[in-house]
Amino acid sequence: MFQRIGSMFGNGGNQPKNGQPGPTPGTSSPVMGRPMDRKPTYSKVFRWTLPDGETEEPRSVEVVGSFTDWQRVPLLKDPKVKTWHATVQNIPGNKTHHYMLLVNGQPTVDKGCDGYALPQGYQEERYAIQTARGPRMFMLFAQTK
Repeated sequence: MFQRIGSMFGNGGNQPKNGQPGPTPGTSSPVMGRPMDRKPTYSKVFRWTLPDGETEEPRSVEVVGSFTDWQRVPLLKDPKVKTWHATVQNIPGNKTHHYMLLVNGQPTVDKGCDGYALPQGYQEERYAIQTARGPRMFMLFAQTK
């Protein structure tokens, strides 16, 4: 009985009924029409192109960052435009993330980054690049609407 009352007020909307799944987080409650709790996310396309004058293709191009829990995500080569790319989805929005592009496992410059940040902690120090001002990470401002 209490479950039924709770579902009338939108508290039990995620419980399966008659084998049918409840509403997806981020959609409206079936009773009140209000949004369910869902944090905003962001998608980002990462791209890397061989620097001018280089002809030897790398064995691997990857992105690693706070939004991947520091797990490497491979970029795939598009042979038509000779560019490597990957779309990373579900990046937590409305916050700044740190990341690095890796070519053959080594940090490399990302001309499309939003800025530079001081590395914080072991993971970031491990992937930081050296600049004239010391080690730095790339920043991604994951903004959502």
